[in-house]
Parts: sequence; structure tokens; C-alpha cells
Amino acid sequence: MKKILVALSGGVDSSVAALLLRQQGYCVAGAYIRIWMQEHEVLGPCPWETDREDARTVAKQLRIDFEVVNLMTAYRQRIVDYLMEGYKSGVTPNPDMLCNREIKFGAFLDYARQQGFDAVATGHYCRRRKDRSYALLEGVDKQKDQSYFLALLRQDQLRYALFPLGELTKTEVRSIARKYGLPNADKKDSQGICFLGAVKINDFLEQYLPDSPGPIVNTQGRVLGRHRGLHRYTLGQRRGIGVPSNKDHAHYVVVAKNNVTNRLIVAFEPSDLYQRTAIVEQLSFIQEPLSQSTVLTARPRYRDPATAITFHPLGNRRAKIEFHAAQRALAPGQILALYDQERLLGGGFYV
Repeated sequence: MKKILVALSGGVDSSVAALLLRQQGYCVAGAYIRIWMQEHEVLGPCPWETDREDARTVAKQLRIDFEVVNLMTAYRQRIVDYLMEGYKSGVTPNPDMLCNREIKFGAFLDYARQQGFDAVATGHYCRRRKDRSYALLEGVDKQKDQSYFLALLRQDQLRYALFPLGELTKTEVRSIARKYGLPNADKKDSQGICFLGAVKINDFLEQYLPDSPGPIVNTQGRVLGRHRGLHRYTLGQRRGIGVPSNKDHAHYVVVAKNNVTNRLIVAFEPSDLYQRTAIVEQLSFIQEPLSQSTVLTARPRYRDPATAITFHPLGNRRAKIEFHAAQRALAPGQILALYDQERLLGGGFYV
């Protein structure tokens, strides 16, 4: 009988994942992953203790072993430091995607394997398939599909990963939870960055990155105001810039950040904010790397619909992406996910 360690977050999705695996005959145990932010209360109360106890309660109801796995050091080194360095260098990081590669299917998977488990499982809405190697497909519920967040996974990680909810809709998951009386059946889904929750990113950054004020200028160089620090802004941002709209009520948009001159550059929704080409680097592929120009689909961001692209490999894990329809405000540091219909191929970082 295979032993599976389920990452129990305290939410309904991972709880139902554990329930389904137990019903399928696996030897299941649950673990709550303790991360760095949970030891810091500089931003006010954090719900992690409630989440941990919800996870413990579910494990008790399912009659499975439960433990708290302390990954605070790994999280600080691999995720929080990455986040800080990204904002310092002027890019917009995506800690949630890195968390999946480095923590849930990195440090946590390593721990599980060391403890004798055959695989780890999560409540992600996506599907794993085995042909010549392991493939990752979108979840059946397209409104909840989370394959995008797994675009940086490697084959050696996917080999030991299970996603029991991939064939279900969110409505079905909650119905299962109610049917079996799980206490978190109607618990609200968590939102925001993986370790911040409802905390705003700028409130967090205030504690660790000093402000570096500078001028806000238009594309002609005219000073319009002052910013508190370039790390507080991202390409395409409309709100919270600190410059009033014009008499026609048009809003300024961030079009560039100059880290050398410490200038934030804004304009009135210019056409050049939309682009048909982009360079991505640090490409990661779940199966075979693409070695020739290919027409694919891609998700420029998580909530964006799939869009047609032509992928042109450049070597050294870089590629030129030609979008068949112009895309708005592709921020450096964010991640493009590559697909062949429903199959996730991998992803890379915008330069």
C-alpha cells in the first residue's frame, strides 16, 4: 500500500484530497507546513494557527496521522529572499509559483521521501497523466484550474505528486466535504500571496525594504510628482500612483521604471504598453524542451485566458514569444506558462 503525505492547509480543497485518497485505499497522513511569515506579527494577527488547527481537526476526523512540518528556514531562503531581491532589482516576482517548486514539491517532498512516503498530494485543481513520462493537464473545472501555478515543476517532482481534485469542480468538492461532515466544508478560500494572505504587499515591503523616494515623470521627462520607492509599483499599474487624472478623467499608467535614475515613468494608457513579442528566460519544461519554433497557447498571467503564440527558442533556456494578439503590460519577473491544448509544457520569466 502506497504511503501519501497530504499538505493540509486547513482549507476544504486539501481536506477533500486527503479524504479521497483514503477512500481509494492509500495509507494517508496529513501535514501542515509551517512557514517563515507565521513567526512574525509585525503586520497584525495571522490566521495560521486557525489554519493549523483546522488541518489537525480534519486529520482527526479522517483518522489519519498528523504533524506540523517546520520549513521556515527553507521558506525564508528560497521564497522571501527571492521576493526581496526581485523588488529591489525592479522586477515583479511571483512567490506563489516559486513556492510550489521550492517548498511544496521541493523541501516538503524531500522531507516526505526521507520519512518513507511514496508521494505528496495537494488540493490543486489539475491532473497528472502517465505516458512515456509524467504530464500535467489543466483541471476539469476551468474556473478553478491551477495548472498555471505549477509551470515551473520538473519531471522528477511531478513523478511524486498527486492531485486528487483534478477531475472535480469546486462545487463538487464542497458537496463531498458536506456529505462527509468536514468542519471546513464552507470555509472561505484563502486569497493573496501564499504567505501574506490578506496583507497588502506594500504593507509587508515597508517592514523590510526602505523607501527610496524619487520623481514621477511623464514620457517627456516632466516631473508630475514624487514616488516613495520603485518597488511599490509594477508595469501597467493604474491605481495608487499618486498623480491625479487629467481634466478628461484619464488615469496615468506606469509604463516604465528607471532604476538608474530612480524615476517612475507614467503616461495615459499608451499604445506601446501593449506588445506582440517578449523574451522569456530561465525556461523550465515538465517533459521534453522545445527545440524549434512551434505554435502553442500560453497564459501570460494566471487570470488571463489562453492565447495563441509562436515559440522561438533562442538557446540557453531563453525564447522569443510572438503573441498572435497584443498583450498588455507584461511585467519583468512575472511568468509565462506554456501549453499544448490542455497539457502544461512549462514556463519562463519575462525579461
